[in-house]
Amino acid sequence: MKKLRIVQVVGTRPNFVKSAPLSKALRENSKYFDSILIHTGQHYDHNLSQLFFSDLKMPEPDIYLNVGSGSHAQQTGTIMIELEKVLIRLKPDLVIVFGDVNSTLAAALVASKLCLKLAHVEAGLRSFDNTMPEEINRIVTDRLSDYLFVSEKAGQVNLKNEGVQKEKVFFIGNIMIDSLVNNIETAQKSNILDRLHLEPYKYITSTIHRPSNVDNSRTLQILINCFKDISNHLPVIFPCHPRTRQRIKEFGLLNGNDNGQFRIVEPLGYLDFLKLQSKSKLVMTDSGGIQEETTYLGIPCITLRENTELLATVDVGSNTVCGTDPRKITSTVEQLLDGKYKKSGIPKLWDGNTASRIVEVLKEELL
Repeated sequence: MKKLRIVQVVGTRPNFVKSAPLSKALRENSKYFDSILIHTGQHYDHNLSQLFFSDLKMPEPDIYLNVGSGSHAQQTGTIMIELEKVLIRLKPDLVIVFGDVNSTLAAALVASKLCLKLAHVEAGLRSFDNTMPEEINRIVTDRLSDYLFVSEKAGQVNLKNEGVQKEKVFFIGNIMIDSLVNNIETAQKSNILDRLHLEPYKYITSTIHRPSNVDNSRTLQILINCFKDISNHLPVIFPCHPRTRQRIKEFGLLNGNDNGQFRIVEPLGYLDFLKLQSKSKLVMTDSGGIQEETTYLGIPCITLRENTELLATVDVGSNTVCGTDPRKITSTVEQLLDGKYKKSGIPKLWDGNTASRIVEVLKEELL
């Protein structure tokens, strides 16, 4: 029996986390699949790239496109140009993309133009905010995909409302939780709390990186001031994305330095950050993946966006969407500290077995 050639395209930290368990499941089924991993290089900083491959025990990418940074158009276009050459040479039976980043959109467009089968892991999520580049990436990728792997029930509803054939849609759960389940025991051995001189549940973790939050000096100033105010209650630890740190320096906010109990630290690897958030009293973030991870961990989360595509994290989980209104953020923090925060649960099929379900679907559909 001829093995099917499966190409996974990744480019950013969340992609690596989603790809790791699927790569492992495909290797375990090497009788049926020849799996090739392509890294576009969208995230190229050590702590946002190579360190994650090491933490997740992923093999090095088979192909590295090394596209680097740039505007959305430049980055997407460069990935398309380089990826087209590779896919023409490889002639895969299926291209798999993850999430909603520029690498996802670029790979979807190239695969579609080359008439290659396309699968989208984490399909159907919608924020209904077209000012978010990620929303455009999601919509276009879903429209082009032959297999849409859905992580929560809202995704099924959205795709049905958009007229996607139900035969293309598979509710398989949240693959990010596979990585969390596979690595949480190892992560607990991290000494990150000792290195940062922290006690469990006596600090708050914060992250921001989205352009809407960090490219606007006023918005970024509001959030920094809010973090500083909240740090009067508990230390606020801020692992700082390189792009965010650059903006902080450009806008002259804190001069990029720690400020009292509000502590700016370097980006962390996957295991260190998983340990940090798992022992947090609260997490404040604009990251989609962190909304998912905190929901599974049962750690209260404040989302620093006006909306979220991850409705299950709000409806079932620990997440509260506060936007960038400091009064709403502070009020939610006070509720938590007063012991009045909502109870949460874990959404259906967020159980650590999503990758194996995807592989079973691929066997049934492709072999």
